[in-house]
Amino acid sequence: MKFDTLKIFCVSLHVFLVQPASRTNNIKFWIKLDIRGKGILGSRAKARNNNHPLPGASIKVEPIRSVADIRRIKKLREGSPRDLCLFTFGINTAFRANELLSIHVGDVAHLRAGDRFELKQRKTQTYRAITLNQTVVNAIREWLAVHPDPSPEAPLFRSHKTGEALQVSVVSQMVKRWCAEAGLKGNYGSHTLRKTWGYHQRMQGKAALPLLMEAFGHATQRQTLDYLCIQSEEIQELYALEL
Repeated sequence: MKFDTLKIFCVSLHVFLVQPASRTNNIKFWIKLDIRGKGILGSRAKARNNNHPLPGASIKVEPIRSVADIRRIKKLREGSPRDLCLFTFGINTAFRANELLSIHVGDVAHLRAGDRFELKQRKTQTYRAITLNQTVVNAIREWLAVHPDPSPEAPLFRSHKTGEALQVSVVSQMVKRWCAEAGLKGNYGSHTLRKTWGYHQRMQGKAALPLLMEAFGHATQRQTLDYLCIQSEEIQELYALEL
C-alpha cells in the first residue's frame, strides 16, 4: 500500500516520575506531522479561525471616537437594560470585558455615585479601583430593576439563554453589532469599550499619559497611545499650525 502522506495524529508518551509523595506524572505530547511540508498543523490549518491573529500579529479594534455615536448606540439599546448597562459600564471604566463579566449583582447593588469599586484583574491578579459616576450607577439601577435573578451571587451580565455570565466572545459580537447598527465603519469588539473610555479621557479630558498608562497597565506612553489609536491623530495635529 502506498502512502503519499504520513500523519501521526497523536503520540502519547507516559513518563513516570517518582516524587516524594509517590505521585505519578502523566505527560502527553500531541504531535501532528505532515511529510508533505504542510507544517505542524497539517490539514487542520485549513480550519483555522480567520478571526484569530497569526502568531506575532494582532487584530486591532477601535474606540468609538464620536460622542454622537456613543449617544446613538445608547439610544438604540434603550430597549435592553442589560445591554445598555454593559455598554455604559464598559465605556466609563478601564475594565476588560472578562472583568466586567465577573461582576455579581451583590457587588454593585448597593453602590452610589462617587463610591469606590474594586475588581480583581484576571490578567495580573491585582485589584483595580475605580470611582463610579452617576451615569454608570443609573444604568446599573435600571438593569437591576428588571434583572431576572437579583440574588447577590447572580452574574450581573447574565445570558438570556443560559442564565450564566456572558462570554467575552459573545460580548465582542454584541459590540460589533451595536456599532454596525449605529452606522459605524471599522473594526470593533469587546476592547472597544475600555478603549473608548481611554480615548475620551485623553482627547476630551486631556488626561495625563502616565495616569492612562497606570489605568491600562502599560509599560510605555507609546504603547498607551497606540492602544487608544490616537498617536497618529495627535501627530497629525502638529501640521495644523500655520506659520
